[in-house]
Amino acid sequence: MSTSTLELSGLNFNLTEEHQAVQEAARDFAQTELLPGVIERDNAAKFPTEQVRRMGELGFLGMMVSPDYGGGGMDTVSYVIAMEEISKVDASCSVVMSVNNSLVCWGLEAFGTEEQKQKYLTRLATGEVIGAFCLSEPEAGSDATSQHTSAIDHGDYYLLNGTKNWITNGGSASTYLVMAQTHAEKQHRGINCLIVEKGQDGFVVGKKEDKMGIRASDTHSLMFTDVKVPKENRIGDDGFGFKFAMSTLNGGRIGIAAQALGIAAGAYELALKYAQERQSFGKKIFDHQAIQFKLAEMVTKIEAARLLVYKAARLKDEHKDYVQAAAMAKLFASEVAMWAATEAVQIHGGYGYVKEYHVERFMRDAKITQIYEGTSEIQKLVIARELLK
Repeated sequence: MSTSTLELSGLNFNLTEEHQAVQEAARDFAQTELLPGVIERDNAAKFPTEQVRRMGELGFLGMMVSPDYGGGGMDTVSYVIAMEEISKVDASCSVVMSVNNSLVCWGLEAFGTEEQKQKYLTRLATGEVIGAFCLSEPEAGSDATSQHTSAIDHGDYYLLNGTKNWITNGGSASTYLVMAQTHAEKQHRGINCLIVEKGQDGFVVGKKEDKMGIRASDTHSLMFTDVKVPKENRIGDDGFGFKFAMSTLNGGRIGIAAQALGIAAGAYELALKYAQERQSFGKKIFDHQAIQFKLAEMVTKIEAARLLVYKAARLKDEHKDYVQAAAMAKLFASEVAMWAATEAVQIHGGYGYVKEYHVERFMRDAKITQIYEGTSEIQKLVIARELLK
């Protein structure tokens, strides 16, 4: 049996007062500061600069980082609660939050040197700057071992060359964690993770992708041509990069699962509200059994997804093996997000196809949760491999 299995007697479904406070703060921020203008930002693919700045001020960009480095010192459960509430309104903002918290800050705090933490983590945790996680390449998506970006050892520095694709925060970040191959003969054991700063000679940010969903987040390709990266900017020992990436992504999946959960819950809440207001055949459409069944199935699947997300977060907080639980949460929550958002559009009928009613945006945003930080197919592989341990 997997070590991620929890005894039923150990489950606690009640949020603590601290968790409730986080939930209320995140919900208030989402409703008062993210909701106004969210459609316009999506239409224009405009990065939410002011909203991200406010997330930093409110402590949402370094929630799990130790206060020693400017973070909130909160647990993973608090983080997923906040992610859900923000994703209910604006998934473009929540993906910025997810990358900065789960991939960049967590990775730096868990594996970085004290000098790296002082120089980079403190500014990232407070939201003074934001970070980006650079693993994917034109020929290295799900097959993350096939890193063609190279980091050739030149003694006291690496010479970095290559291209990264689909990088969230690609244009807005200041600190980039870049995976690159140093010892090709060692395959994935020859990969390193290097901290690269924006503005370094030879580092060019490519065009912004025109995406179907999460349009307000900025997704770019990055090009590195003979970029000199000091040896002290390597995270971990020589060849630790791939292990660093996989360890970080395990936690990142919890964040994306929470994002998917929020998208599903946001779509459901709008569908429920609409069903109670819209009249059809002389009564509210909620009174039609067909609509009741849709909403009942939606809320049931969303609650199941929430429990999977909370379970993975709790295991991480208890320093237990959470690899399988994170993959399960990400797989199921992303599938529920896509399905629930589609059902929300159906319940809205023709209005669901109109941007003003938000649910078409949820439907577009939901799809990426089945793809990034490990596709649904990759999650099934992870789960299956964990069964044999």
